Amino acid sequence: MFIYILAIVLAVLLLAVVAASFYFYRLAIARTDKSFLSGNPDLRSNEETPVTEALDWLDQQPLEQVSLRSDDGLLLQGYYLAAPAPSRQTVILVHGYSGHAKQNAAFAKFYREQLGFSVLLPDNRGHGRSEGGVIGFGWLDRKDQLRWIDYVLQRSGPQTELLLHGVSMGGATVLMTSGETLPTQAKAIISDCAYTSVREQLAYQLKRIYRLPAFPLLGSTSLLARLLAGYSFAEASAVKQVRQAKVPILFIHGTGDTFVPFDMVHTLYENCSSEKALFIVPEAGHGLSYRVDPASYRQAVQQFIGKYMTL
Repeated sequence: MFIYILAIVLAVLLLAVVAASFYFYRLAIARTDKSFLSGNPDLRSNEETPVTEALDWLDQQPLEQVSLRSDDGLLLQGYYLAAPAPSRQTVILVHGYSGHAKQNAAFAKFYREQLGFSVLLPDNRGHGRSEGGVIGFGWLDRKDQLRWIDYVLQRSGPQTELLLHGVSMGGATVLMTSGETLPTQAKAIISDCAYTSVREQLAYQLKRIYRLPAFPLLGSTSLLARLLAGYSFAEASAVKQVRQAKVPILFIHGTGDTFVPFDMVHTLYENCSSEKALFIVPEAGHGLSYRVDPASYRQAVQQFIGKYMTL
């Protein structure tokens, strides 16, 4: 009788884990509505005016809609904004989780208006106007970035100097891209508030939002992601990729970030094998470093890329 009851209990627990895994997979990985994030206190900001102004500026620019096919056949969309005068420099700006290309409008304005760069703003797979039913958390997106790099080089020529700049998931994306074989035209990378790995970030959020331990849900959901999305949480590691990086990287993070823990930037920095620099913004929340201290942010960026690019 005891064994029978135990078997029933284990079966019920297994079904509960499977059901929860599908729930969290749909919540985090599948391309579904992410409005649940709007109430997250770790993402609150009362400083929307600069964002609105930058978006208004971007919409007044001669944006060109561009597209390409990913290695697995998805149609990826983006916007290209040529430099105001002939320039060798192009920046690829990579947005964050549940975002879209134009959310990087403030950075686009800075690079184009103040530094004279051409700007490429891609929509990540599963976001914006790009195809894709799953979110790659930077791991699938790293291969897409290689395709966008090829696009820029084909468009602008071999003399191009390329910069990759990403925020949040975009920051993790450019770090994951850093571990791939990059062309010599890729001169520098800027990562703002990136996570160390998908596994560690989701484990943190599972505990913070749902008060749940990583075991067993994280492993079972990761297995589901491997089967349905094509990657596991453990392999999607920015730490592992920066250990192989050869392109210089500037790491940026705000000490007030409670969505992607501030300590993660030190782990990333310490594991980076290429030339590197660290810029910390006191009290800045997640993705808010540029808004909290734009002057120091711009100065840090210019000083860093000025060592590797022609400004």
